[in-house]
Amino acid sequence: MSSHNERNAPWKGSKNGARGRSPGRRDAVSDDWLWGWHAVSAALANPAREPADRLLATPDRAKELTARFGKNPALEIVENGVISHNLPSGAVHQGLAVQIALLDSVALEDFEAKRGAVILMLDQVTDPQNVGAILRSAAAFGASGVILQDRHAPKLTGALAKAAAGAVDQIPTSHVVNLSRALETLADLGWRAVGLDGSAPQSLEDALDGAPTVLVLGSEGDGLRRLVAEHCDALGKIPMPGGFESLNVSAAAAVALYEAARIRA
Repeated sequence: MSSHNERNAPWKGSKNGARGRSPGRRDAVSDDWLWGWHAVSAALANPAREPADRLLATPDRAKELTARFGKNPALEIVENGVISHNLPSGAVHQGLAVQIALLDSVALEDFEAKRGAVILMLDQVTDPQNVGAILRSAAAFGASGVILQDRHAPKLTGALAKAAAGAVDQIPTSHVVNLSRALETLADLGWRAVGLDGSAPQSLEDALDGAPTVLVLGSEGDGLRRLVAEHCDALGKIPMPGGFESLNVSAAAAVALYEAARIRA
């Protein structure tokens, strides 16, 4: 992949109920679980979230949860194996998991186009670990939000939420059908789009000017799609004096966010 490719107040939670299931049926594992301390505690701390459908914790974790959040009617004190049985194979849950409704997508109009503001747009970045790491970086660098495509983005649950370490509940996300049309809407709202492209004639530093900016990152391997790139106001590359040809998309996002933060400082 080339170098370009692959606060945060809570927002309103989904009104769609989470899907329940029998705890004894491994083949019916659903994909609306969060696990790990950071992901679960961030979800429970988010007042915009719907109440948990199920909250599974080992005895020690249950004590920690109760001390921090008070009693939760969904809490089930169980052993590690019971939690693992309700999750995908290999999930590192740290003795804690919650089944809870997804958060709502925010409207593009909800992003305030003020000087120095930055939004990330991901063009068909589909790996959950990468998207989770990008959300974490977005939270760390004070981004206003992340835009994902409806059909080509993983759900903000599971391994993604674990990798995001709580950022799912800190960074507003907007799901759109068409990224090019979303960029047109954002342009009308006062945003300037800068795409990361390893073959761009200028550096990302030169492409940024402190205006409200949408940083657009393409998928690993394919990079930005042509039509999405054509809807960007500028393209910039991350210089690599070491001669290495590519960065993982989550690493590229972190570098781009740092550069944008430095420009607006």
